[in-house]
Amino acid sequence: MDTAIEVRHLVKTYAGDVRAVNDISFGVHRGEVFGLLGPNGAGKSTTVGMLTTTIAPSSGTAELAGFDVVRSPLAARSISSVVFQEAVVDRALTGRRNLDIHARLWQVSPADAGDRVAELARTLGLADLLDRPVGTYSGGERRRLEIARALVSRPRVLFLDEPTVGLDPRVRAELLDVVAGLRDRMETTILLTTHYLDEAERLCDRLAIMHEGRIVALDTPRALRADLGERLVELRVRDEPAAALERLRGAGLAGADAFAVGTTITIPLHDRDDSGAIAEIERSGLAPAATTTREPTLDDVYLRLTGGQLRDAA
Repeated sequence: MDTAIEVRHLVKTYAGDVRAVNDISFGVHRGEVFGLLGPNGAGKSTTVGMLTTTIAPSSGTAELAGFDVVRSPLAARSISSVVFQEAVVDRALTGRRNLDIHARLWQVSPADAGDRVAELARTLGLADLLDRPVGTYSGGERRRLEIARALVSRPRVLFLDEPTVGLDPRVRAELLDVVAGLRDRMETTILLTTHYLDEAERLCDRLAIMHEGRIVALDTPRALRADLGERLVELRVRDEPAAALERLRGAGLAGADAFAVGTTITIPLHDRDDSGAIAEIERSGLAPAATTTREPTLDDVYLRLTGGQLRDAA
């Protein structure tokens, strides 16, 4: 399978020996939707900055469709586009004028530009908005225009850097529908950064979980969940959680992949059944304040790897 993005041992160090990105490697296949998942400060946006040539790597290499972002930055930019966290469209101009100017900057012919703008307006639900000033757009409408602007040049690689930050839940859901539809209509590789688990679950073929500048897991959402088995038992304990977890491990009731956060201990059951595991825990004398069983989520994967909830760290 062709590789659209290839990252090898990429590092970014700032003053004071602060490593925002610490020796990460991954590849993204052509046509894939790939997610970088993690809290604010994990290194996601710095990684996108290096891949889009706006931040110089300290070491390592990164290529877009074979073009090295350091040695051939113009070539790498020519086949890629980015939707940044902060809006870059001109609010005083109409949506159409914003798209026309961007097309001219990318040297798209006027005839092709007109066709592309019309196509993108239909795809992204902007047809009734294009001749209004952008200042009258809602947050979700403005975000859709940002995506249209990035697609005018027909990039082979599209970067979406936390595209739904600051949007209310309804608008965020609508935008996710738009992004999900892009892969069905265009042959564009998408790299998405987010700290929303539902976005990663819904949109990404594969995802990498970043924590403190490193990639701590990389696989499909299904495979990452499968590492924790089909069911979990969750205990809210009265005693000190770390000590209670070690007690359960010593008794063979919790494995190395069990974890404690706050007063809650989470134990992957793997091949054990729910009722049998709960009965064994009760016989151990732990006496938890509450016990529940459920299926694993990506949040559990993140908790096990980092010891903190993603939504609380965002």
